[in-house]
Amino acid sequence: EVQLQASGGGLVQAGGSLRLTCEISGFTFGDYAIGWFRQAPGKEREGVSCIEGRFGSTFYADSVKGRFTISSDKDKNTVYLQLNSLKPEDMAVYYCAAALGAAEFNYWGQGTLVTVSS
Repeated sequence: EVQLQASGGGLVQAGGSLRLTCEISGFTFGDYAIGWFRQAPGKEREGVSCIEGRFGSTFYADSVKGRFTISSDKDKNTVYLQLNSLKPEDMAVYYCAAALGAAEFNYWGQGTLVTVSS
C-alpha cells in the first residue's frame, strides 16, 4: 500500500526554520518524483517544491527559492523540506505527494500545519 506521511510542522516565529519530513512506504522513492504542496486558508493549493528520484533534479516555486531546500535520503525512503527564513505568508498546511506512473501527483499524504507568527 502506498503511503506518504508528512510531519514536522509547528509554530515558529517569522524568520525561523522548520524541517518537514515525508516518510514514504509502498514504493521506492528513487523511481519517482515527490512534491511538496501547501494550502493556506481560503487559497488554492500551490506547488512548493519537488524532487525527481532518479537524478535528483529539483524545482522550487519562485516564492520559496533561496529559502526552502528539498532533499532526500534514499536509504530511508524519505524526502525532506527545509524551511528557512519563514514568513507569515508561508503559513499553510503542507502536503507531500508522489507521481507514480502518471504525469501528475496522484498519491497524497495527510498534511502538516506550519504556523508562522509575525
